[in-house]
Amino acid sequence: MVTSTYGSYGALITAKISAYMELVKFRLSFLVAFSCGFGYVLASGGHLNWAHLAWLCLGGFLVSGASITINQIIEKDLDKLMSRTMDRPLPTGRLSVKEAAIFAMVIAGIGLTILTLYTNTLTTLLSLLSMVLYSFVYTPLKRVGPIAVFVGAIPGALPPLLGWTAVTGMITYEALIIFGIQFIWQFPHFWAIAWVADEDYKKAGFKLLPSGGQKDLNTAIQIMIYTLFLVPLGLLPAKFGITGIDSAVVVTICGVLFLSQTFALMKNGSRKSALRIMFGSFLYLPIVQIAYLLDMI
Repeated sequence: MVTSTYGSYGALITAKISAYMELVKFRLSFLVAFSCGFGYVLASGGHLNWAHLAWLCLGGFLVSGASITINQIIEKDLDKLMSRTMDRPLPTGRLSVKEAAIFAMVIAGIGLTILTLYTNTLTTLLSLLSMVLYSFVYTPLKRVGPIAVFVGAIPGALPPLLGWTAVTGMITYEALIIFGIQFIWQFPHFWAIAWVADEDYKKAGFKLLPSGGQKDLNTAIQIMIYTLFLVPLGLLPAKFGITGIDSAVVVTICGVLFLSQTFALMKNGSRKSALRIMFGSFLYLPIVQIAYLLDMI
């Protein structure tokens, strides 16, 4: 009986931990932490303080996890309506809103404290701004219109800038360049997801597609235009001496390949073409960031 009781407690604790891991969207928060580290390494010029870098990435991970958790608390009832989100911890009742709220406050507090202690005031304030924009501005705007994508692109592009400011304590033109690349990338990324998930999004009243929210040629052209911007933007780090020519070649190839995927969407407007752009966006950003980092070695 005692063994059975301990086994039940163990299973419950394991299930709770698993639910909390789902709540922070581990892979997404890890990518945020990676982008913070990317900006840090670029700003440091290869002269790394590994402990400092680790604290920055941990703080970025926790603040990201808190933001995502708050988003899910606000959208709990909407998540129940969509196939892609109905199995999340809050809609299924595996975690209560109270548990999620306490969890969000704790990890946000720890994350911001870490950033305060191990980075600087500017980085901490930008992290707080990112959390507020994502959780309390972008989230409700998703049911208002495509302006949500513009607002959401700001916190989505802040992680590399946070890494830069953690080293320099300043928002320089180099910081704005790496911010700008990730900012523009958000648009084809968001819109491809919105195209693929359009039916689900409509169930929740989300309005993220441009051009009146239609999956049409106008939307496909806008996706193409923003993807096109990435090609010259990707060359700016080499132009301003942040990185070198090797990464510029890789980034140009990636940009052209990413851009080529948008032509099929303009031609046929199919879900399959939008899906390719979505997966292309998932590949583009980490490959480009890794290319920039390797160019510094």
